[in-house]
Amino acid sequence: MRDFLIIGAGIAGLSAAARLATLGGVTVLEAEEAPGFHASGRSAALYEPNYGARATVALNRASGAELAEAGVLGPRGLMVVATETDADAFAADRRAMKLTELGPAEARARLPILAPAVTRAAITEAAQDIDTDLLLQGYARTARSHGAEIRTRAAVTAIARTAQGWRLETAAGPVEGRVIVNAAGAWADAVARMAGLAPLGIRAFRRSIAQLPAPGGRDVRGWPMVVGAGETWYAKPDAGNWLVSPADADPAEPHDAFADDMVVAEGLARYEAMVTEPVTRVLTSWAGLRSYAPDRTLVIGPDPHEPAFAWLAGQGGQGFQSAPAAARLLADRLAGRAPAFEPALVAALAPERLR
Repeated sequence: MRDFLIIGAGIAGLSAAARLATLGGVTVLEAEEAPGFHASGRSAALYEPNYGARATVALNRASGAELAEAGVLGPRGLMVVATETDADAFAADRRAMKLTELGPAEARARLPILAPAVTRAAITEAAQDIDTDLLLQGYARTARSHGAEIRTRAAVTAIARTAQGWRLETAAGPVEGRVIVNAAGAWADAVARMAGLAPLGIRAFRRSIAQLPAPGGRDVRGWPMVVGAGETWYAKPDAGNWLVSPADADPAEPHDAFADDMVVAEGLARYEAMVTEPVTRVLTSWAGLRSYAPDRTLVIGPDPHEPAFAWLAGQGGQGFQSAPAAARLLADRLAGRAPAFEPALVAALAPERLR
């Protein structure tokens, strides 16, 4: 009998395991062959503290120090660009992310492929790369050092209540525990239904990305991430290559997502309209699933109808940058201690807001 059974070994599940393993016995159950297979393995890998819903931004900011201490952050910067026709969206992005406006020459010094049509640009140096593999490995190592077990190829097939807690049937055999932590990402509502609980309306949305050669053979390593105003596309350096995403958010059933060629092509066309270098070749493309609650805010804490079933879900593509604070909040709530966050923030993230 374990104290905590965590379903899902993405960034949510592993960060929770690292925190909860100091409170009791932990078993993490992952359906795939390795942790971080789905959304966590296909992240844009950026820490931008001012991006997201208000409650998410609070978690992002509260996570920065721990991410820095873990040694997983590196300089990047984020630039939003626009034409005159996108002025309203540009102004909204500049305010929301606290960006500093740049003149055309300054913008092109940072990103030399900007097209003449780009007349507005603004930047933040607060945005940093996240070494997502290093962060996942660090959480797994910490969890195991406290006795946690991480089982892969252990898809949960049935959940039943017992006198002591829960019995889960998995592809790797049964396991019993006192508290379930639902960190199943796009599958979070399905896990709740399996446990006999009402879903929260968490839905999955596809996000695609294409890997291109560096534009014009340039050295892109020092370029910032660049986003079309209103998040109509974005691009980012990646190991000497150049990633471009159409920033799609198409509803999808939970599955091993793959890129839609037409969606990628449309996104690349929006990107090409803002740069001087045409897209001549796509090296590869892929997709992942972002999962959102109806209000686009994370869900953290015990279910109001079943305190032995806790939620850590709805990250919406911001799981890495919010993980340290989200895991701390979950641990506080499950330990029955006062969270180190304002009550209003705890309430904004609590599952009961969606019941």
